[in-house]
Amino acid sequence: MTDISQNTVADALPDSWVYRLLPKKIWPFAQMGRWERPIGWRLLMWPCWWSLMMAVATPYVEFTERLVTPQFGNPLTVSIWHVLHLMAIFLIGAFAMRGAGCTYNDLVDEDIDAKVARTRSRPLPSGRITRKQALVFLILQLLVGLGVLLQFNWYAIGVGFASVITILVYPFMKRITYWPQIFLGLAFSWGAFMGWWGIYGYAPQVYSILWVPPLLIYFGCMAWVIGYDTIYAHQDIEDDVLAGVKSTARLFQERTKPMLVGFYSTAIVLFGAAFYYLGLAWPAWIGLAAGAGHMICQLTTLDIKDPANCLARFKSNSHFGWLIFTGLAATALLNL
Repeated sequence: MTDISQNTVADALPDSWVYRLLPKKIWPFAQMGRWERPIGWRLLMWPCWWSLMMAVATPYVEFTERLVTPQFGNPLTVSIWHVLHLMAIFLIGAFAMRGAGCTYNDLVDEDIDAKVARTRSRPLPSGRITRKQALVFLILQLLVGLGVLLQFNWYAIGVGFASVITILVYPFMKRITYWPQIFLGLAFSWGAFMGWWGIYGYAPQVYSILWVPPLLIYFGCMAWVIGYDTIYAHQDIEDDVLAGVKSTARLFQERTKPMLVGFYSTAIVLFGAAFYYLGLAWPAWIGLAAGAGHMICQLTTLDIKDPANCLARFKSNSHFGWLIFTGLAATALLNL
């Protein structure tokens, strides 16, 4: 246990599978990719899974148990197996791209991380990884992400490549604006397009619904991301002041809860607008109502002065993801 404690990051989980299953020399790379903290890739994955399930839950898709793969120009008959395949590659892609994003972020923020108590033990500022090693690790993760992306149709591939701009820009925003969370939202919400176009990219003839539903989910996800990352940022607010890092947590301060009510309410309204636009059945609405209830509980128990409380409320957003996903998945199964 002593050996582990001397080689972990301050806010990492000491009992992670990383330290039980991986060789010690791999630990710094796993920490840089945040492998021992699954909340990040889960939050990146949820918009992908939501929009995918929303796509197959619509009246425009025939959802079948047969082994059918949609083809360009044909009626959209989508099999369970195709959807499960997409879910699996979204999971792999979210894991790889979250790790790549964190590695890139660490390369950009090495000087800032060295000034913040929670992050100065990360592999780069602590000297356990060189910048050259980090760059190689970044390239390897990006290659995994590329391999995942190339399994989609050409429409989804084009949309996926466009997300690179949001990833490149985000780390620099905390130096420029008190709203870096907006740029994180731009990047972390991109799956709202990927899941939808992963299905509807096979049917370019139905342009009338190609953009409105994923845009509603995308902007709803952005509001959600701004909300939960504001909670996360409250952990470091004192160190951020000293390091000159800007955030919505510093901007809102005591007004954080009212602002979070606004962002979370916006997310629920936009999700509901997408469901209404598509005429989704009742399970989707039950999932949305449960998600709204979860957000209310999250905000009523939030203590922005307690870093441990903030971290717990931030992590609980994965439960919100499950609630929305379950409602959409149940709606999709009604199409069988």
